[in-house]
Amino acid sequence: MDRFLKIKEMVFPRDVLVGHKASEQIPELCSRIVDGNALVVSDKITKKILGDKVIKLLKENNYSVHSIIISASTLKEVKKVERTIKKNSISFVLGVGGGTVIDVSKFAAYKTSIDFISVPTAASHDGIASPQASLKESKGSTSKRAVSPLAIVADTSVIKKAPYRMLASGCADVISNLTAIKDWELAYRLKNEEFSTYAASLSKTAAELVLREADIIKTNSEAAVWTAVKGMIVSGVAMSVAGNSRPASGAEHMFSHVLDKIAPGKAMHGEQCGVGAIMMMYLHGGNWEEIRDALKNIGAPTTAKELKISKKKIIQALVTAHSIRPERYTILGEGGLTKEAARAVAKKTGVI
Repeated sequence: MDRFLKIKEMVFPRDVLVGHKASEQIPELCSRIVDGNALVVSDKITKKILGDKVIKLLKENNYSVHSIIISASTLKEVKKVERTIKKNSISFVLGVGGGTVIDVSKFAAYKTSIDFISVPTAASHDGIASPQASLKESKGSTSKRAVSPLAIVADTSVIKKAPYRMLASGCADVISNLTAIKDWELAYRLKNEEFSTYAASLSKTAAELVLREADIIKTNSEAAVWTAVKGMIVSGVAMSVAGNSRPASGAEHMFSHVLDKIAPGKAMHGEQCGVGAIMMMYLHGGNWEEIRDALKNIGAPTTAKELKISKKKIIQALVTAHSIRPERYTILGEGGLTKEAARAVAKKTGVI
């Protein structure tokens, strides 16, 4: 019999703290799982919201702490963080902020082979717990392999103060897992792509949690944040199991990446993925109305008008989405949709 030689590494968060004033436990957490010099990464706003507090807490507990402010999720900002890490012999990075801060922090940590602790101040997408980083390049957004957080500290009392639109966007991002999984299953059947039942189950569980608890989430209470963040963390762990973003990124994300390029700054990532998921589920022949109704209940966009994106650009994104990641097979196939087919699906689902 042939020897089984397959090897796969799965890296998960070691500690996850979610709850009221969880950020106050950061020094004790760090004392258990890391040592050496710390770097706190934030932007101008999140530094005031929580970054300064994290710096103060760590210094009071005798940590040598450096800090840096970033402004965008670009490779230029990643390199700036990398230089700070090398110059100051940093041992671990705390990304204190929203998606931009966390993506830059985790990718810089990956590039310098040090530990990363995720400290979200908003829950706008599942990147708070995933080993993937979304960065902006000249050709648009791109997903890059990064490091899985060693720990996640989600302070619900802080996240609740962020605009509700961010939480709704994060929930839409998790709900869109439902079409990402279907695309992955399709690629498994038609292209013999490697598939993980465990990762797919985790991803689906996260999406169904958000669907089921939509009534709680729309209250925008700390309990709502607690529920939504749990879904985002499970979604991130699913990607760690798979070793890639397949469990949470399919045609709906490709649609969103095109919109980032042709209609930048109009809508949030999760909002675009949610609308994309409505249409992709229709193409899969699944229950697209369930996705639409959940998004409406939560308060996330379901139409081009609500995204503040023109009908023309929605159709353009549908037609060209397949070319964003040609190696990733989805319901859009290898040739994509015709303009007529794109217009039909957008109309039938009420997106345009």
